[in-house]
Amino acid sequence: MKARAQELKAEARAGKDRAEGEKAILAAIAAMKEPDRSMAKRLHEIVTASAPALLPKTWYGMPAYANADGKVVCFFQAAQKFGSRYATFGFSDTANLDEGNMWTTSFALMKLTAAEEAKISALVKKAVS
Repeated sequence: MKARAQELKAEARAGKDRAEGEKAILAAIAAMKEPDRSMAKRLHEIVTASAPALLPKTWYGMPAYANADGKVVCFFQAAQKFGSRYATFGFSDTANLDEGNMWTTSFALMKLTAAEEAKISALVKKAVS
């Protein structure tokens, strides 16, 4: 909760400053241990290439990407931070992924291959459409 309070204060000071968000995400990624660090770095590249309008920021100390209103659209959760056997890439309720009455909003990640990268890229593009 301390990390989240610091993030909120930093957001208030920085506004929608892409450079500050980028700096915060890269610092969060650098603090991760492998294999989370490599996955987070690659996911950052995929998200920024797939949806350049999303603003990078941290969310509860983890990399996240927000829309122009500052609402998180997608995020990464490191396995080691939460003591999980897998990392998670997820979407918030602001993502445009609706399919009928039920759809997937988060994905377990053990490692990233070309297949996962392509699927994530497509989902991010759909989320911001």
